[in-house]
Amino acid sequence: MTVDANLRASSPTDSPSERRLRLGILGAGMIATVSTGFLPGLQLLSDRVEVAAITSRTRWRAETVARDWDIPRVYEDLDTMLAQADLDAVLNLTPIDVHYETSLPILSAGKHLLTEKPLASSIKEADDLIDLARRQNVLILNCPIDMLRPEWVEARRLVRDGAIGKVAFARVLSSHAGPAAMSWPADPTWFYQRGSGPLLDMGVYGLTRGTGGLGPARRVTAMSGITVPTRRARGGLFDGREIGVTEADNNLLLLDFGESTFATVDATFNVVATRAPQMEIYGLEGSLLVTRPDAAVEPGQLSLELFRTDAAPGLSGWITPRTVGRSWLRDRVGVLQRAVLVEHLLECLETKQPSVLGAEQARHVLEIMLAPQTAAREGRTVTLETSFTP
Repeated sequence: MTVDANLRASSPTDSPSERRLRLGILGAGMIATVSTGFLPGLQLLSDRVEVAAITSRTRWRAETVARDWDIPRVYEDLDTMLAQADLDAVLNLTPIDVHYETSLPILSAGKHLLTEKPLASSIKEADDLIDLARRQNVLILNCPIDMLRPEWVEARRLVRDGAIGKVAFARVLSSHAGPAAMSWPADPTWFYQRGSGPLLDMGVYGLTRGTGGLGPARRVTAMSGITVPTRRARGGLFDGREIGVTEADNNLLLLDFGESTFATVDATFNVVATRAPQMEIYGLEGSLLVTRPDAAVEPGQLSLELFRTDAAPGLSGWITPRTVGRSWLRDRVGVLQRAVLVEHLLECLETKQPSVLGAEQARHVLEIMLAPQTAAREGRTVTLETSFTP
């Protein structure tokens, strides 16, 4: 979203660059506490960020997290936390279907919003949140955080600078086996119910990466369906539980970016194993692969492979981009994990620059995720109405 030149601070005399940003957390589940979640990384930002309060639908869970992570105050509900705690921003870690109703009061209270994906459940809800943030002069930063990772930053730069020439098409992988097949530590049932599913849970990653690298899409068509009516949980506390599937768990999208540039994105709970790159982009003068993170085995090597038709005078070949000599490609995500979202908020407030994880792209990705329901049901291509400035 557009950043106003006079971003609002919680104190009339102090800005977040002069004191620690005071952060409240809504939601005390896995995303808050696991090693790749927010709280471990926030400890590394303690000189710049104070986790001042937490609330959750389950009081005992919020109290447990507060005790384990030294969060000073636990509140009964969001409204009470917003009214009583002196906060600059709130981290919304609630389930997908309540993002809108919980984000609305955060923005209404004049707090910066950091939210898990997706932004909302409809375009109207996304519009409401963006308009409210603009009126309140606060920021919305939206997960996923991939476009802060060095390999995706560099992939976007290479495409933008014409390293592979005119882009013809891309393939984006955005699937896994699904929580029921992964010894999920909580009840995986919800992921297979209407209103959730792999498109919102996993497709958001591929669509954020694809639009982050290629820009906004113009049209989308899709095939979508339920692979089997019942899944069985394998491993974990809910081993053996039978789960009725009511949301499409198998989605394949075809995106049109204009000028005959296309991309396929899968979003399923059906990929039990793969060695495929996370994204492949094919241009008239080369190919760019964003490989899996474990494919980068040498220090300073990015998860990228680049083929150029002019790799050397008279020669074509593969090039492995490295971070050597590029200090700006620090992998802060590898250190901070999801807490890099909070660090990025600090950067936006200090520099007055737009966020790489802005609400407009999140709204555009949301529209793409909603379109397959119509496209698959009616067997047609859906023209997208939203866009964003990369």
